[in-house]
Amino acid sequence: MGWRGTRRPNGRKAATGTGEWAVELHGVRRRYGRGSGAVDALRGIDLALPHGSFTAVMGPSGSGKSTFLQCAAGLDRPDAGSVRLGGTEITDMSENKLTALRRTRLGFVFQAFNLLPSLTVEQNVLLPMRLAGVRADRARAREVLAQVGLDRHAQRRPGQLSGGQQQRVAIARALVTRPDVIFADEPTGALDTGTATEILTLLRRAVDELGATVTMVTHDPTAAGYADRVLFLADGAFAGHLPRTTPDRIAARLAELTARPGPAAGAGYRPAMAHAQGAGA
Repeated sequence: MGWRGTRRPNGRKAATGTGEWAVELHGVRRRYGRGSGAVDALRGIDLALPHGSFTAVMGPSGSGKSTFLQCAAGLDRPDAGSVRLGGTEITDMSENKLTALRRTRLGFVFQAFNLLPSLTVEQNVLLPMRLAGVRADRARAREVLAQVGLDRHAQRRPGQLSGGQQQRVAIARALVTRPDVIFADEPTGALDTGTATEILTLLRRAVDELGATVTMVTHDPTAAGYADRVLFLADGAFAGHLPRTTPDRIAARLAELTARPGPAAGAGYRPAMAHAQGAGA
């Protein structure tokens, strides 16, 4: 599809300090509710993910996957611990500053494409720039639309596109500001198998050819097979990882976690394991 670019195409240098990491969570805890009904969704998460990586996060239902993504992306605040994105501490950042950071330095791709039906494809792609109060760069919009194979559809509206095409628009929108991280939440959950393959291939190529960083929550072992590494959550704690491997092996590990009674082992999963290239834990 004419993908072009180099690692970190925006020329942005890593932030100072620990900015070599795209995403960092240290001792992150999140509890919902009070008293006997309280639920510990995250129980002390330690994690560091490098720039230019594709990470899948999996786990049984209720394992904390969605809470992890929300805390990592600044959509929810942890009760304890710290979160850094591109070297920037966001844990205690004001809501206004956090909103501005999400609009300029993060990209989002969701299962429900979240496109505005009254806007054209191009206008949807440019929306993060407009919301951030910066000049809408139409040349940049055309560039990312060409990268996802939709440059000829720029003036159409979402309702005129297939589901797969709408998700391509969402990916273009996520790429347009050259974000530090793209967070994807079940991005292929509403798509058929063939279209899902196309979307996952686009995300993979965004990492390999454009230097993007993708963190994807998924329940699908096939989708997770596109990632550089798969991290497993169970009962709010990390329970191991696998380097890039087959969907069958991923499914087998997930089945083991689903069958495991009680709190998961691996609550002390350390950041260094997040970029391990050896055998899975």
